[in-house]
Amino acid sequence: MIKRITLVLMLLLSISAQASQKMEKLIIAGPFASVSHPIMHMIETGALSDVADKVEFKLWKNPDELRALVLNSEVPFIAVPTNAAAILYNKGVDIKLLNVSVWGILGIVSRDKSLKTIEDFKGKELAMPFRADMPDIVFEQLVKAQGMDIKKDFKLKYFSSPIDAMRMLLAKRIDHALLMEPATSMAFRKSKSFPLKEGMTPSLYRSVNLQEAWGKTFKVEAKIPQAGMAFLGKTKGKEHLINRFNQEYAKSLKWYKSHPKEAAKLTVKTLNMLGLKGLQDSIPHINFEFVNAQDAKKDVEFFFDVLKQNNPKVVGGKLPNDGFYYKK
Repeated sequence: MIKRITLVLMLLLSISAQASQKMEKLIIAGPFASVSHPIMHMIETGALSDVADKVEFKLWKNPDELRALVLNSEVPFIAVPTNAAAILYNKGVDIKLLNVSVWGILGIVSRDKSLKTIEDFKGKELAMPFRADMPDIVFEQLVKAQGMDIKKDFKLKYFSSPIDAMRMLLAKRIDHALLMEPATSMAFRKSKSFPLKEGMTPSLYRSVNLQEAWGKTFKVEAKIPQAGMAFLGKTKGKEHLINRFNQEYAKSLKWYKSHPKEAAKLTVKTLNMLGLKGLQDSIPHINFEFVNAQDAKKDVEFFFDVLKQNNPKVVGGKLPNDGFYYKK
């Protein structure tokens, strides 16, 4: 009897402690990319109502805005490319990778359906978003590993975003572009919307899937640990909040994958720069998989090790140590 009373008291004390830690407002930040989209479902469904009275999403659009958010102690959770998180960690920022959820969004779109490999694009002008960022980095590593020279063999034309590269492709200003979802699917949707009389109906083809090329080139699975969620700040005393976030993000990611139509509608309510139909089309083409940081560590370290062989700066100079990966 005494044991039962003690257990009940301990349970009540635990519930009381968790209630006292409940936040008035929880801000989750991220880019407009796919890694952020499950967050909209979390907010819409009140998934974190037990740990926060109000949950908000804050968009970051470029590296400068990301750095500003890192300095803002009011933003504990942030969606980031894995290498960006590593750079911050190696610079002394108190950040931990919680999970990896996006394992494949990169591919080359072309007007020429005969082009099937990276080597087929030698000597051709290729639109590339984000100089020295994820698409550019991955492409350069594949080129180098396949025995080619990025400067001598390819004509890269850089753009500030995948959307800009997509627009140039649609306007027939360029014939080939390395894009990421959902920009790829948006390009296919938009290409069908131009009136024929304007001569602006480009035939587009999905050419090289960079994840498949990565797998074949490095003899690994056809997936790249590209993005996930991270926590900013001290984790001590925040374990319940972090674990609850991870649980609900995993659930919302699963819902997002299996309900593309509803997921697209929900996402564009917040991220209205994305096209509804294109976003819906993109979901089946993205390799989504929720993997806790500790379980993803082997894949992440292999990815980082390949990247740093060519340019250590893209991961912050070195592989992050064990403290980078959140432990439940």
